[in-house]
Amino acid sequence: MLVLVTGATSGIGKSTAQLFAKNGYDLIITGRRKDRLESVSKELQATYKVKVLTLCFDVRNFSEVENAIKSIPAEFKNIDILVNNAGLAAGLSAIQSGDLSHWERMIDTNIKGLLYMTREVCKGMIERKKGHIVNIGSIAGKEVYANGNVYCATKHAVDALNKGMRIDLLPHNIKVTAINPGMVETEFSIVRFDGDEEKAKSVYNGMQPLKPEDIAETIYWVATRPAHVNINDVIIMPNVQASATNVIRDSNAK
Repeated sequence: MLVLVTGATSGIGKSTAQLFAKNGYDLIITGRRKDRLESVSKELQATYKVKVLTLCFDVRNFSEVENAIKSIPAEFKNIDILVNNAGLAAGLSAIQSGDLSHWERMIDTNIKGLLYMTREVCKGMIERKKGHIVNIGSIAGKEVYANGNVYCATKHAVDALNKGMRIDLLPHNIKVTAINPGMVETEFSIVRFDGDEEKAKSVYNGMQPLKPEDIAETIYWVATRPAHVNINDVIIMPNVQASATNVIRDSNAK
C-alpha cells in the first residue's frame, strides 16, 4: 500500500507519515522545505524500513504539482491513499483590515492546492477503480469566528469540496473523508502570527490541545476501515473545547 501525504515536513503531516510507515506503508511525502523533507524521509526509512519518495514543490503552483506527479517513478505510481494535509492560517484580522497577501496565501494553499493535488492524483485512482482521499479540514469549516473570516471561508470550501468529491468519485469506487480538528498544537499558530512564537504559545495557554498524533491516528483509522465502509466526515476536538470559541482554560493546565 502507498500513501501520499502533503505538507509532511511537520505537524499533522509528519505524524501521519510516521504512523503509516510504522504500519508498513510505503510513502510519498511532499513539502516546500527540502531539508526537512529529506530529514523526514531518512528517519522513516531508517526507523521503519519502508520505501519513501520525496517531492519538493509548492501545492499553490499547478505546474509544479502537475510536473511533480508526472515525475513519480513507476514503482510509486499506484497511490492508494492521498492525504490532503497542506494548509495554513495567515493573520487574524477583521475583514476590513485584512492583509491581501494573507488572503491569497490561504486561498491558494487551502483551496487551490487541495484541488490541484486531488485532480492529478485521482486520475490514477479512477483508472484502477480504487483509492481513498482524506481532506484535512477544520472546525473553522463548520462554523465562523471573529477575525477568522477568510480562513473560515477556505475551510468551508474544503467541507463543500469534500462532499462534492464524495459524489463525483462514488461511481469510481473511491472513498472520500474529511477530518475536521479543533485546536491542535503544531506550527499552525506560529504561521498564523508570522513567526511570533510568544503570541502563538498564548493560543494554547491554560488548556490541553490535541496533538498531531491524535489526528494521525484518526486519519489512519478512517483509512483502514473495511472496503464497504466510508467515513464521510469527522469532527475531533480537545476535551476542553466544544466549539471554535468555547474553550475551558485552567491556569494550572499547562
